[in-house]
Amino acid sequence: MHYQGREMNMINGMREDVKAVFERDPAARHWFEVVTTSPGLHAIWLHRVSHALWNWRLKWLARFLALITRFLTGIEIHPGARIGRRFFIDHGMGVVIGETAEIGNDCTLYHGVTLGGTTWNPGKRHPTLKDRVVVGAGAKVLGPIEVGDGARIGSNAVVTRPVPSGATALGIPARVVQKEQADPEFTVDKSRTFASTKTEFDLYALGDDVPDPVARSIHAILDQLHHVDAKMQDMGKHLCEVNPKYCEERLPNIDEQSLMDGLEDTTGSEKAN
Repeated sequence: MHYQGREMNMINGMREDVKAVFERDPAARHWFEVVTTSPGLHAIWLHRVSHALWNWRLKWLARFLALITRFLTGIEIHPGARIGRRFFIDHGMGVVIGETAEIGNDCTLYHGVTLGGTTWNPGKRHPTLKDRVVVGAGAKVLGPIEVGDGARIGSNAVVTRPVPSGATALGIPARVVQKEQADPEFTVDKSRTFASTKTEFDLYALGDDVPDPVARSIHAILDQLHHVDAKMQDMGKHLCEVNPKYCEERLPNIDEQSLMDGLEDTTGSEKAN
């Protein structure tokens, strides 16, 4: 009966994994297609086996199975990593998950994600992702830091500091640009799955409600320049009243054609050299 219960738990877990693919991958069409062609799903299932071998102290066999998994799927998960339920890896190529990494329930990783370490010292050196974390393509989460419940990591971000629950981190180094208020309904019922919550899946962890920090900075600079320009024009009017000759002075015109010709001459000389 003990083995029967364990077998049923394993089958139920596999069903949850397949269901998670349908909930978060719009390209999924049929369960047979998902089971036979999804590398992320294969990597997760093989990791669960290698993790069990690791816990049974069959470490070489666990590492060898992880090596085979990496060869077949392009996803490298250390057998020591602890992964929760309904974990989803989309595309998957280039994903690396370190030995002491911990991943909660309903988490999503895209291709090229690294959950890596920043030290060679033994012990906890990889990140911990709480429940419902989404990590965008190419992002690097490094060190023994914690990413809170429902947090999102933008594509290509480099995260080396903890991320609060419900926050979105973007950039290199990553900065928190948005912090949503926790959904009280989710905290009451923790048994609900990813799709049954109000928190909708956000492709690549970036949505229309998340501002681009670079664009925001450029807009702020342009606004400041407009204010300075208006101030200068106002000052110019007053100076003209005091000294009419000031208004006769003109700024030098920029000859665009001359600039382009000069650029072409510079480029041509560089190629000749």
